[in-house]
Amino acid sequence: MADFKLPELGENVAAGDVLRVLVKPGDQIEKEQPVLELETDKATIEVPSSVAGRVTAINVKPGDKVKVGQVVLSVESNGSAAESKPDAPPRPGPERAAPPAEAPAVGANTAAKASADEGPEPHVEGAKRPAADKAGVVPKGAPQKVVDISRGARPAVEAAPEFPPAPAAPSVRRIARELGVDVDSVTGTGPDGRISEDDVKAYAKKLIVGTSHAGSHVAAEPLPDFSRWGEIDRQPMRAVRRKTAEHLSAAWMTIPHVTQHELADITDLEAWRKKYSKHVEDAGGALTVTAVMTKVVAQALRVFPQFNASIDVEGEQIIYKKYVHIGIAVDTDRGLLVPVVRNADQKNITELAVEIAQLSEKARSRKISLDEMQGGCFSISNLGGLGGTYFTPIVHAPELAILGVSRGRIQPVFKDGQFVPRQMLPLSLSYDHRAIDGADGMRFLRWIVDAIEQPFLLALQG
Repeated sequence: MADFKLPELGENVAAGDVLRVLVKPGDQIEKEQPVLELETDKATIEVPSSVAGRVTAINVKPGDKVKVGQVVLSVESNGSAAESKPDAPPRPGPERAAPPAEAPAVGANTAAKASADEGPEPHVEGAKRPAADKAGVVPKGAPQKVVDISRGARPAVEAAPEFPPAPAAPSVRRIARELGVDVDSVTGTGPDGRISEDDVKAYAKKLIVGTSHAGSHVAAEPLPDFSRWGEIDRQPMRAVRRKTAEHLSAAWMTIPHVTQHELADITDLEAWRKKYSKHVEDAGGALTVTAVMTKVVAQALRVFPQFNASIDVEGEQIIYKKYVHIGIAVDTDRGLLVPVVRNADQKNITELAVEIAQLSEKARSRKISLDEMQGGCFSISNLGGLGGTYFTPIVHAPELAILGVSRGRIQPVFKDGQFVPRQMLPLSLSYDHRAIDGADGMRFLRWIVDAIEQPFLLALQG
């Protein structure tokens, strides 16, 4: 017998939900033959077999959640074990792929994380001093306690006096107290394990990073029994929606969001769109506000490179990107998907309009590939077709910002000494305040508004 195990599905994809099993016991299958249709948090894919022979057992069924490495089916070939080769990565089905809720959040940044950091383990030097609480942070002035578990749990007692203090100078101990760090939990890098101020600060930083990651996985309070009050219907959360929830929760917990709002006068832009829409339609696209905004944002990222970046918290670095890829949030029947327009700064508005139309259609019809939903630098979420005024889009980590677009409305605007009717477009810019200051956020948003109201600015500064 030879087992076919679920192969690697893609970057950061550990499992998927079975939609269809494409073979049955007794079938003869060949290598590379699709045997499973699987929905992951990034796509719907057909999984090809890496073994050939007669199917003797199928270990999954529609609705099951299958992890990478799990046995999917078994085969035999001529009564002997079928030769198998290393599992090949699955290929997206030609007409069925759906994207990651990347994002974002909308919108949007980080590509979310599958597991939380629990923080560093306490440092124990043989039996010389007690281990610290796992979190490593203790209330200032609190006595150290240890628990003897050799004969079962007993009440905590004061630490035995024979444990010598950690090798740290008084000044180092003072800094540890100020930071709320138990100095006994810090590993010293100096001679004979001596603890320095830098050791304490580095340990405190690890605790902060670990806590921020763990915060996105805080257990929710138990739900009541809703059936006590009436009929209910429980439905499993789809993979895309599940990943969206995880990703946005992590982004909201770890990114200090700031959202700034502004109005753009698009009266002249609307006249221009009507004039040239037929030209874009003949090319296979639609001259939408989203297409225009994509061009404007792409050029703005060249003028303001701090928005085209990501933060490496642990490495204490900001990663500036030399490319400009824009994620476009698409509303689908499976949830919010964010396909990515690559090198948007190098394309004209007609080319962008055509590509956005194609990507949106592929996202809605489940034909989009994993690669077409990765690598974004900045996201745009346009809810104008549905209504609303302003909203607070969530940054799609590891991106640093996202632009929300609402519905344009005719409003009275005081211009040239009198009130005149103008079509005003509400814009909402959310950004990561760790890397972007409020003044820069306003400059970026104003540049976008000016470029919309004065298209010549694109050629002049972009």
